[in-house]
Amino acid sequence: MMRALYSAASGMTAQQTNVDNIANNLANANTNGYKTRRAQFQDLLYQNLVTPGAAAGQQTTVPTGLQVGLGTRAASNEIIFSQGNFQQTDNPLDLVIQGRGFFQVRKPSGEIAYTRAGSFQLNKDGNVVTSDGDPIEPAITIPSGAQSITIATDGTVSYTLQGQTASQQAGQLQLADFKNPAGLNSIGRNLYLPTDASGDPIVATPGGTEGLGTIQQGYTEGSNVSVVDEFINLITAQRTYEANSKVVTAADQMYQNINNLTR
Repeated sequence: MMRALYSAASGMTAQQTNVDNIANNLANANTNGYKTRRAQFQDLLYQNLVTPGAAAGQQTTVPTGLQVGLGTRAASNEIIFSQGNFQQTDNPLDLVIQGRGFFQVRKPSGEIAYTRAGSFQLNKDGNVVTSDGDPIEPAITIPSGAQSITIATDGTVSYTLQGQTASQQAGQLQLADFKNPAGLNSIGRNLYLPTDASGDPIVATPGGTEGLGTIQQGYTEGSNVSVVDEFINLITAQRTYEANSKVVTAADQMYQNINNLTR
């Protein structure tokens, strides 16, 4: 009887984590570059009352055995890196990656972080930076007085100055990719850091030979969260939590009946 209580309690705890994950997805439904997370679960240890394949006689074995599970746990919440919807902004420094890859951002500590959110601005020195003021890597500087900024699909950044017709290059964007992007460490502010699970970054030119995507100027990539799917997942989690709570209630009533036998 105790197994039923603890197994059901583990199911309730797992669904609490599931609801937390769903809530975070819904909260970031309008966050540029956000990638949805999908909760995954594992069953716990089994108590072997009769081990499958155990000897039943001199020449026979138990065909199936008797194993009682001890519940479940939340094992991971995998990041799903599917493409989000593109939203046109006509801002020349709003960029999206059509395909694989991440923008590189240099943090104040000097560490390189990675992001899919391509909403960039210029700081007082003309450097292309994120909304937090962190410069992109490699650094791109646009001189004051630039009349137009053009970013090609291969990441080449060009501009024209007042009174001139010929464009000048300010540099070229580089993208990074990972063998296992789902293994990246989310640190907030739309940034990721590499881990041993993700592997080292593969840095290359957009649209080059490494299979990286191309740059599209004047767009932002929206979140890939499906609100409809998340609400369905929420309903399923609620019903699963309710079912586990009913198991706890049933086990408690059975205990109560046993205790009443002595009266």
